[in-house]
Amino acid sequence: MTSTTVKYDEHGLVPAVVQDARTGRVLMLAYMNADSFNRTLECKETWFWSRSRGELWHKGATSGNIQRVTSITIDCDGDAVLIKVNPTGPACHTGAESCFFDAVRGETHESTTSQLGEALETLYTVIKSRELERPEDSYTSYLFNSGLDKILKKIGEESSETIIAAKNSDHDALVKESADLLYHLLVLLVARGVTLSEVGDELSARKTRRSVE
Repeated sequence: MTSTTVKYDEHGLVPAVVQDARTGRVLMLAYMNADSFNRTLECKETWFWSRSRGELWHKGATSGNIQRVTSITIDCDGDAVLIKVNPTGPACHTGAESCFFDAVRGETHESTTSQLGEALETLYTVIKSRELERPEDSYTSYLFNSGLDKILKKIGEESSETIIAAKNSDHDALVKESADLLYHLLVLLVARGVTLSEVGDELSARKTRRSVE
């Protein structure tokens, strides 16, 4: 494939949709010119054209979140590109896995579920950065510095408080305690090197097994 197969607009650009090759999730939408398209083909990592800065940019060059290309296809009209990648980190500058996480009003139950997933992914990324950087005056850093036993103790405490809130039929307290429990569970996952993808894969496998049974 060469850049001649792509129909660029009057500004010499073509929209490029980036998709996770493993999960199928859409990660981001960016723009390419002929130069960035050809660089992407050559080095098998995504390159784009920044319309705001007016320059080429290599995804992950500064953040380390490089996208390794597995395939590139164009649509039937040749005016849009689909790039499937194996990402080495989040696609969004916010730390979210995908740039598409801001649900519109009137959202369905499905989009609400997706919003929770995005929130967990963003929080996981922040916790991971705290583990690496250990900034002062950070509660997350305090937990990592205190060690595994402290993290496990906090999970036990938050679990008990969640149970109490549920027994007392206190809706607001249950929401807050559940959030606290999830946060501390994410700290544990990061501390033990478990990713959300691994947990998601296990849940998907269980769903598949139940449908077969």
